[in-house]
Amino acid sequence: MGQGETRSEGLVGRTLATDVLHRLRDDIISCVLKPGERLRFEALREIYGVSFSTLREALARLASERLVVAEGQRGFIVAPISRANLLDLTEARVLVERECLKRAMQQGDGVWEAQILSAYHRLDRVEARLSASGGITSEWDARHFDFHESLVAGGGSPTLAEIRQSLFERARRYRRLSAAARKNPRAKRDEHRTLMEAVLSRAIPHAQELLELHIRDTAENVLASIGEGPPGSAR
Repeated sequence: MGQGETRSEGLVGRTLATDVLHRLRDDIISCVLKPGERLRFEALREIYGVSFSTLREALARLASERLVVAEGQRGFIVAPISRANLLDLTEARVLVERECLKRAMQQGDGVWEAQILSAYHRLDRVEARLSASGGITSEWDARHFDFHESLVAGGGSPTLAEIRQSLFERARRYRRLSAAARKNPRAKRDEHRTLMEAVLSRAIPHAQELLELHIRDTAENVLASIGEGPPGSAR
């Protein structure tokens, strides 16, 4: 980011504190702030247009989400990436996503089904436009998030939902790195349609297997795409 650029225009959250949290999180996930990059308060204050105390509050929250790392008196850095971290993250996601999906499929009603269909069609329209380039845009990222959220909505456990969302956000950063490095597009439209159909049919074991395969295939593609890893990766 350029030193003269500011990201304080238009509040994303309902307060300045939640807004800067959203913006910092998005800049980390989209890799505007690179893995391993030191987060200097003076530069961040100029970029985001907020006070040191507001920045520290946001960074402490992101540290709890494991998107940044606190280094004691030395401040904060963007969390590095590594093969070991991605594999560990993938195993945790599989366990949590399978359970959240099962609960949603057991408890979901007609409104839940309609939301899945709506989210899928919005995602599919974006993927149809991107099928030639295979790139990840902010629109695709938002529609992809909405689709996966719709699958597990109404599972009945706020604690599980919070854990799942945290893991999903951390995985988004790896997907963005993968997309930036990937030369050939990965076709995912069929995966999303097949997954949607299995969920709506209430075939719980089959849907869980499809979701696990989707997560693991994504991780494998990320590892293949980033190769030795970009600057800031840890081995």
